[in-house]
Amino acid sequence: MKELILPIITSFLIVLLSTPSFITIAKLKHLFDDPSEDRKLHKHKTPLMGGMMIFAGTLFSFLLWLPSNEMGVIKYLVPSLLIMFFVGMKDDIIGTAPVKKLAAHLVVAFIMVLMADVRLTSLHGLFGVREIPDWAGIMLSVFTYIVVINAFNLIDGVDGLAAGVGLIAATIFGLWFYAAGDMTYAVLSFALAGGLLGFLRFNFNPAKIFMGDSGSLTIGFLFAVLAIELVEYDAQYLPTEIIKISKPILAMSIIVYPLIDTIRVFTLRAIKGVSPFTADRNHIHHRLIDLGLSHKQTVLVIYFFNLLIVAAAIFTQQFDPSYAFVAIISVVILMVQIPFFIKLRKNKKAGR
Repeated sequence: MKELILPIITSFLIVLLSTPSFITIAKLKHLFDDPSEDRKLHKHKTPLMGGMMIFAGTLFSFLLWLPSNEMGVIKYLVPSLLIMFFVGMKDDIIGTAPVKKLAAHLVVAFIMVLMADVRLTSLHGLFGVREIPDWAGIMLSVFTYIVVINAFNLIDGVDGLAAGVGLIAATIFGLWFYAAGDMTYAVLSFALAGGLLGFLRFNFNPAKIFMGDSGSLTIGFLFAVLAIELVEYDAQYLPTEIIKISKPILAMSIIVYPLIDTIRVFTLRAIKGVSPFTADRNHIHHRLIDLGLSHKQTVLVIYFFNLLIVAAAIFTQQFDPSYAFVAIISVVILMVQIPFFIKLRKNKKAGR
């Protein structure tokens, strides 16, 4: 059990104890998030760059409790993590053009895919597809890194949302890797979970600090790595308790909210003919707040939604993966449309 407890406690304490001091420094140095934009939900200047503590706590705890003397993929993961962190920090301080952030995403994606070999090689029976060509695996893997990194960056718009969804995802990833016997990724997941738990103490509504891009890009990158490694884990080494759970479906279910919200928003922006990176108020969490839910109620609804979809992924292990995927994605699409149907109905009544 110490493999679970020590990384969590270490990163949790680092973030919990260091964040108050950073909030003070942020106020002195005027490192605030500007609430002047219409799409922003907060009304007061709030310290930014809380991702520094998440990054520091996670990395320190991971390297401290890493149960191996061999670097392996860590040789490439840590430099890539540093790139994401510093790109995010630059964006928090002076801003970064979307094309430059995309370039950084591509750099870390190619490092992890071509050098670390953390990439997708199979769909593991989903839609009857197993092995895929190398070129297709590389393209799909790079696309996965870009989408997941951006997904967590885009949902960081409500107090406690990205940190809470990240805490749920990191915990489930950690439990899965622990059950699979992969202590390296279990420790990484639990270190991240502990850091996010400590940060959530200050980020839950009313937030005293935001993680900023330095946090959202960092955790997005880590979840992309964890998701791919879960999908690619050799099934012959899995215990009977989890061997029947479809790995691609589970990986997507764990990070379902960032994925579905990003796909939906990018699709709407493409239909309107605007850049997919253009900021707006079309996110699901914005719509929930427009319906009258508070920040706390909004994030709790999304937490429950995320857990519900993970439970569905586990429950449907008895079915064919393709049928299970279609069933789950249908439920997801239906559920995320509910706030928009309610809002449309309210608007029609108001117009009468």
